[in-house]
Amino acid sequence: MALYAIGDLHLSLTTDKSMEVFGPAWAGYMDRIAESLGRLTEDDVLVLAGDTSWGMTLEEAEADFHFLDQSPCQKWLVKGNHDYWWSTVSKMQRFFQEKGIRTLDFLHNGCVPYGEHALCGTRGWSVDETQGPQDAKILAREALRLDASCRAAQGRPILCFLHYPPAVPGHRHTPLTEVLSRWQVGRCFYGHLHGPAIPHRLEGDLDGTELSLISADHLGFVPRKILDGPSDPGARIS
Repeated sequence: MALYAIGDLHLSLTTDKSMEVFGPAWAGYMDRIAESLGRLTEDDVLVLAGDTSWGMTLEEAEADFHFLDQSPCQKWLVKGNHDYWWSTVSKMQRFFQEKGIRTLDFLHNGCVPYGEHALCGTRGWSVDETQGPQDAKILAREALRLDASCRAAQGRPILCFLHYPPAVPGHRHTPLTEVLSRWQVGRCFYGHLHGPAIPHRLEGDLDGTELSLISADHLGFVPRKILDGPSDPGARIS
């Protein structure tokens, strides 16, 4: 029952938004994703850190959900900035039940127990110099969501999953990193960064939290193993 994570799959089975237009790194990405997810078993757990489907509605994203559901592992979805299909958790869970989608659920406004750990997370928001007053409000709200998620862990060691990076070079201390520090989060995984933005990522230790980028093109479309199993006290990132 190993734990894996990846973000930014940008599936597009029913939309005309193939990521292959963004260069050779994305060539054949749907087949590469299918191959890598096919290696996971029903005992494994996979966190999808946002931007899962280009679908604008649940109905438009349905084919992408069925594509993911072919892999037998349990999957927990975090909201991304391009997940326009995202609705209330109750509506999304009802949609999955009606469509026979059995392996997908949501990491949102709470936590998911994983052995002695808790999986926590939220979307996050931009923390760089482009932020305006409205962005600051959204970021503050996302920090509150992350705080609530970490509080729900009830003292378990926290593995945090965000879509946006919680910090970037030049902006290392943000409302999100304050929450990570407050709850002594040891490891935080995030996506959102692609292509030319990847070399400018912030990784490694930040005030006691180890940050790691898990966007799909950065990982070569192969989910990163986080823990070998629920009893694993915290294997280091390979």
